[in-house]
Amino acid sequence: MIVGLIVACEAGFWVLLAAGLAVRYLLGLRRTSVALLLCEPLLEVVLFVVTAIDLRNGAEPSWEHGLAALYIGFTVAYGHYTIRWLDGHAAHHLAGGPPPPKPPRFGLPRAAHEGRLWLRTLLAATVACALLQGAIWFVGVGDTSSLRDFQWVALRAVGLHGLIALTYLLRPKRAPVTRGRSGG
Repeated sequence: MIVGLIVACEAGFWVLLAAGLAVRYLLGLRRTSVALLLCEPLLEVVLFVVTAIDLRNGAEPSWEHGLAALYIGFTVAYGHYTIRWLDGHAAHHLAGGPPPPKPPRFGLPRAAHEGRLWLRTLLAATVACALLQGAIWFVGVGDTSSLRDFQWVALRAVGLHGLIALTYLLRPKRAPVTRGRSGG
């Protein structure tokens, strides 16, 4: 049941996002689009409440509960970023706005960009680990090893993403050298 709800929340996220952007840029109803986009966090609240109720009703903590916590954490950290990114593209393609800025491709600006993304992953893992720890305390007695395993999954994601981000700092990609043509 929890996995189905996670899938429904993910689908709902994209449906609300598409509807919000369509209403904003195709119909010109900015307030309605804001209302639709503000409904997106409710999906995570529903997932959180249903997961808590499932555990409260005696469900054995499992990977599904861990996945729900990871999903909520990553949605908290990357949801607004994704909405903002897609809003820039929708404004450009549907409303004739300027093209959205692209992330830097080279050097320290790229390393800084990757570092900011890593901080989002750190936030996601922190939220997920806090939810998982809350679930462990909530359940109290019993086998909570699957929840602890997902805490380690979140920490490994932070570590792996941190190593990748660090490579952009230690070995920044250099911009290609362009040679000017000399008239002879």
